[in-house]
Amino acid sequence: MRLSLALSLLAAAVAAPSASAFTLTMGTGNSFGRVFRISTWGESHGGGVGVTLDGCPPRLRLSREEIQVDLDRRRPGQSRITTPRNEADAVEILSGVTSEGVTTGTPIAMLVRNKDHRSSDYLDNDMKVAYRPSHADATYDAKYGVRAIAGGGRSSARETIGRVAAGAIARKVLQQYNGIEVLAYVSKVQEITCDVNDSTFTQEEVDSNIVRCPDQDAAEKMLERIDEIRKAGNSIGGVVTCVARNVPAGLGAPVFDKLEADLAKACMSIPAAKGFESGDGFEGTLLTGKQHNDEFYVDPSTGATRTKTNRSGGIQGGITNGEDVVIHVAFKPTSTIGQAQMTVTRDGQEVELRGKGRHDPCVLPRAVPMVEAMMALTVVDHLMMQQAQCELFPNEAPMDEQPNPMGTTAHREGGKKHFEEAVGAGPVSQRVDEE
Repeated sequence: MRLSLALSLLAAAVAAPSASAFTLTMGTGNSFGRVFRISTWGESHGGGVGVTLDGCPPRLRLSREEIQVDLDRRRPGQSRITTPRNEADAVEILSGVTSEGVTTGTPIAMLVRNKDHRSSDYLDNDMKVAYRPSHADATYDAKYGVRAIAGGGRSSARETIGRVAAGAIARKVLQQYNGIEVLAYVSKVQEITCDVNDSTFTQEEVDSNIVRCPDQDAAEKMLERIDEIRKAGNSIGGVVTCVARNVPAGLGAPVFDKLEADLAKACMSIPAAKGFESGDGFEGTLLTGKQHNDEFYVDPSTGATRTKTNRSGGIQGGITNGEDVVIHVAFKPTSTIGQAQMTVTRDGQEVELRGKGRHDPCVLPRAVPMVEAMMALTVVDHLMMQQAQCELFPNEAPMDEQPNPMGTTAHREGGKKHFEEAVGAGPVSQRVDEE
């Protein structure tokens, strides 16, 4: 019945006149973005993995080395707390960039070849027929009726190479547009937290230790815990915090395409991601409205509207307010571990399985550039949509009729506007009647 209905719909689409025909889009979950759009491809133990990026602005100076910087931060084999798989992850730019290193505006294809995959770790033991607990093995099989056993296929974190490569380009677009920088760090390993100023920490501080936490004292405690878990053949999870600075006010949309909604989808699509928070997130539920609200003020030096606090994480009503955009992404412990666990085989037999292969005891250090990439890709996509819809025509209204400039990088011509205070003036009363 369902097959007949699908064929009828397809036939109707083909037969409809071109003037009124609807577009039949085949979506299979491998693409992200609207204007700045990526499609990743490849598998963990195939010939290679990569990405096709469409919508990149032309005339952008771009080198392979700039992309490689972020891929080197993501690649395996960096330290004792990452998978020992030895991959250089050297990127090849196949199209979309001239020999002089200038983007052409056409699709940019990038490839990273797999060099050090050992499929025998998966095919010559029980992992060939038994599902790893909490891994995508079983659900992929349930969906497709077939799966790539070696390396986990598309469910492997090697898929994120394409995201990070495209994210490096998004990062450059953002930097050139408004000095926007995107930085992330490991903020929590199990219950071990850190003390970091989200407005001032640097990438050098993040990369100064193998945990990627800019708080050195906390990083040592985190490393000790990860080592303890690793030596026991187990795995561990935690939280990555990501900050986008110098983001202009106005990016996002008020309903279904809220910026934090798209950021949530972007980050929850990363392998092992299990939770997302924007701003204070769940901690904000412990506060009252008076405590949680970010009060506005006018910056005396720039004349721009600012907020005294940033519990909103730089986003209000789904739209950026010009403050730092702050998100938190929770990652579960790696599924494949060296300890014995009960599971079932593909034909339904209950068995005991001990994971083999090379895996991260903690995904957090390598997840840092992945979260940065998804933040950069989402923000640049919203930036380009904002340019297309709201900045196609300049706002030619008199300055006094325009909203006061807003955010950390905004500036009011002539500085802060001065008003004559009325005698006996008190707080502004406002009657609010919202559903």
